[in-house]
Amino acid sequence: MSIVLALVVSAVFYQMSMRGARPKTNQTAYRDLVMAAQPLPVGTTVRREELKITKIPLDLFPRGGFSKVEEVIDRPVVSNVLLDEPVLEGRLAARGSGLGLAPIIPAGMRAVSVRVNDVVGVAGFVLPGMRVDVLVTGRPPNFNGTITSTVLQNIVVLTAGQVLQPESRGQAINTPVVTLLVTPEQAETLTLAGNEGRIQLVLRNGSDQASQKTPGRDTRELYGSRISDVPEKVAAPRPKPAVVAPVKAPERQAIDQVVMIRGNQRTVEVVGAQKSSDGANQ
Repeated sequence: MSIVLALVVSAVFYQMSMRGARPKTNQTAYRDLVMAAQPLPVGTTVRREELKITKIPLDLFPRGGFSKVEEVIDRPVVSNVLLDEPVLEGRLAARGSGLGLAPIIPAGMRAVSVRVNDVVGVAGFVLPGMRVDVLVTGRPPNFNGTITSTVLQNIVVLTAGQVLQPESRGQAINTPVVTLLVTPEQAETLTLAGNEGRIQLVLRNGSDQASQKTPGRDTRELYGSRISDVPEKVAAPRPKPAVVAPVKAPERQAIDQVVMIRGNQRTVEVVGAQKSSDGANQ
């Protein structure tokens, strides 16, 4: 009986252990995900051969991802997509929104290009994605001198020439044109500054978002005390018109008159009148 009981207990434990060791059926669902088969730079349009499909667990599917290639092709890229990286909605512009620079411009903003040289362009180190201040040097109306003033601050550089992305090794890009991302009001200011004076770009740290109020500088402050040694040309004052004193009329001497009536004749006789040298009454 002991042996039989031991066999029964062993059989029960064996069944229980085998039931716990059975592999669970895999119930994980998968979904297709569109990924980049090669790097997709900014400004390009996605082509079918640049994409591939991979399967990914449903709970790991990224937000904004695509499952069909047809939803991605012919759409402009507005943010770099790396190799084997999922293609997301936020990296693409709407189909038909344009090519090149146009899809990169956010709604409500404008892209304005300005001519630069090695000095204005900070020796070629004004690269896409950097931030700059815009200075203008010119002569304001009714001012006998030259003034340099900061007209725009913390402006994003969209392109350096036709380059939409900075060089991977951080090398300078020599280009005669730089495109800036501005608001419509800033676009007017920048255009006026380019027509009325000389534009200078000042490179700033991308993490520095503060704006500084500057009064501007003119040539008198540039030369300091030496400007006081140079006499300023003062326009000659206009001669004041001569004031002519009014001529007073000579006072007339009071003369006594007597009215004489003789019958129907009436005469006036002057009493005390002086006679001139020719005998006439005065």
